[in-house]
Amino acid sequence: MIEALVVSNVILWVAVLALLGTVFALARQIGVLYERISPMGALMLDSGPKVGDAAPALELATLDGTPFATGGARARSLLLFFLSPTCPVCKKLLPILRRIAADERGWLDIAFASDGERDEHEAFRARAGLHDYPYLLSTELGMAYRIGKLPYAVLVDESGRVRAKGLVNSREQLESLFTARDLGVASVQEFVGMEARRA
Repeated sequence: MIEALVVSNVILWVAVLALLGTVFALARQIGVLYERISPMGALMLDSGPKVGDAAPALELATLDGTPFATGGARARSLLLFFLSPTCPVCKKLLPILRRIAADERGWLDIAFASDGERDEHEAFRARAGLHDYPYLLSTELGMAYRIGKLPYAVLVDESGRVRAKGLVNSREQLESLFTARDLGVASVQEFVGMEARRA
């Protein structure tokens, strides 16, 4: 009887040690994968004005009829967020954008942009609670930036130059535009690539 207990105890200890080794190996692999698949930020498509170029200067009007200039010098940076009333990811990002607008109000303005039927956008704006922000309805603006996929965001600095841009699907990707601006690079991908070449 005692021999059976000793044998089962030894087997259990061997199993526990094997499981500990497996957990250690998996944790190490997760760390390696995290390094290989680092967060990349907003996906910058190679179309429209390049980072560093002057933003397209268009004289538009918001849904309320207020004049709005998309280019040129301004008091604060501008985040142009291109969206659609039928885009579920766009809708998911709206509360995040409102929070960013509150947190970064010292240096950043946010404007929403789209194209299509005015009535549809007015109804969407009311449902989404976007009355506090400029809402531009302009095919010309989308064509100037060559917007092909949504949601898309463009960060224009105080001097009227494009500082960062990209396809955004999450808060991290939105914030990567600000990080790119702070680092003085076109995108987080560019920064990661520069760091990889230095290593």
